[in-house]
Amino acid sequence: MVKKTTGGTGTPATLALTQAGIAFLPHLYEHDPAAPNFGLEAAEKLGLEPDRVFKTLLADADGVLVVAIVPVTGLLDLKALAAAVGAKKATMADPRLAERKTGYVVGGISPIGQKTALTTVIDESAELFDTVFVSGGRRGFDIELAPAALARATGGTFVALARG
Repeated sequence: MVKKTTGGTGTPATLALTQAGIAFLPHLYEHDPAAPNFGLEAAEKLGLEPDRVFKTLLADADGVLVVAIVPVTGLLDLKALAAAVGAKKATMADPRLAERKTGYVVGGISPIGQKTALTTVIDESAELFDTVFVSGGRRGFDIELAPAALARATGGTFVALARG
């Protein structure tokens, strides 16, 4: 995969990938502010199989913020997340806190280039694909990269996190 630069795609995520020498492809699309689901919107607008598009979620695991990356077609299993990070319980983080800690806005939170480095876990289904798509750091912008590159960029590990 060749790293491409396209005007208007400079975000903390793309800068972090470039600095780390990790190959990625940027994908811009026209975001509809009325879209009810940002991830499914990305899949539709980019003409992708939705299982290849992953959302970035922040959770509170025993008082510690963690990042979970799951397919936009599934839900995060909070018990599985807690077990994966060695916590007793996990709950979804307050969106305002997620924005403060990551430096991104909800609907555009990238797992890469966050202001605060957080423990990251990636649903193992990502490994089924040659490349996956995650937010590039703003609404209407996704990054395509290999699952192993995503793990490298985030320090993430692969575990079963998604359900239904």
